[in-house]
Amino acid sequence: MLARAARGTGALLLKDSVRASGRAPRRASSGLPRNTVVLFVPQQEAWVVERMGRFHRILEPGLNILIPVLDRIRYVQSLKEIVINVPEQSAVTLDNVTLQIDGVLYLRIMDPYKASYGVEDPEYAVTQLAQTTMRSELGKLSLDKVFRERESLNASIVDAINQAADCWGIRCLRYEIKDIHVPPRVKESMQMQVEAERRKRATVLESEGTRESAINVAEGKKQAQILASEAEKAEQINQAAGEASAVLAKAKAKAEAIRILAAALTQHNGDAAASLTVAEQYVSAFSKLAKDSNTVLLPSNPGDVTSMVAQAMGVYGALTKAPVPGAQDSVPSRSSRNVQGTDASLDEELDRVKLS
Repeated sequence: MLARAARGTGALLLKDSVRASGRAPRRASSGLPRNTVVLFVPQQEAWVVERMGRFHRILEPGLNILIPVLDRIRYVQSLKEIVINVPEQSAVTLDNVTLQIDGVLYLRIMDPYKASYGVEDPEYAVTQLAQTTMRSELGKLSLDKVFRERESLNASIVDAINQAADCWGIRCLRYEIKDIHVPPRVKESMQMQVEAERRKRATVLESEGTRESAINVAEGKKQAQILASEAEKAEQINQAAGEASAVLAKAKAKAEAIRILAAALTQHNGDAAASLTVAEQYVSAFSKLAKDSNTVLLPSNPGDVTSMVAQAMGVYGALTKAPVPGAQDSVPSRSSRNVQGTDASLDEELDRVKLS
């Protein structure tokens, strides 16, 4: 009798499962076991027991004892993580592009009671919910965002499934989109867009390289001009310093020569020595006539050296003649005036060199 009752119960369960939606529901990994009074429940499985047609308890893994005839194992739920392939389906994006998309769903039964009595086929229900949620979420995004925001799309689908499947005792752990198939024409346009974007980036990079090169060349020319101007400035400063030193040295030498000449003129026969020097210079200048130019200015008697020397000495005497009588005591002698005049001219020459 017990065997007959068990067979009748199994036949009823099989009929109920076949009537579910045209296919056998995958509610258990090990099928529906028979009530043999002493039962051993495997790990990570939950056996739902009914007593006289009503829910009685859920058998825990390990040893369990049931009453024959009265107790019946109605559902066997697997507590492991379940992987479900979501079939490929079509969806329309926000910019009216039709996509063919499929995915993988990872879920786990958290409450065996709700999974057994809350929905007829929990896995099938979750699969359908994943497809509808995927279509609704894709309708909110454009084609470009679908490829860029796959992670956010997966998270949105998981949240929507968990909100609806909470009363079924099922929790969706994650959802992953496997493949996204784009129509051929859209694929070609996307390829052209990618190529245009690459050409644009290449052109921008080339222009930036040209600009950097021009900037570097201009900066190099600028630095070269600055260095050249600084070098020219230093050269001019050095040249001016050298010329100033040379003028100062010449002035000092000339001043020393003037002092020596003045000292010589104050000695005995100084006037005769001055006359001799003037005569020598006259002869030397007369020998150079008409060498540099054809136009020559000559005195009325160029051959009379004596008269020229006398004329030069007369000029010299007029410059150094004595002052008016009565002031002789307060005015220094001619030789001392010559020395003082020489010193004054020397000082003026030194001041002019310093100012230059």
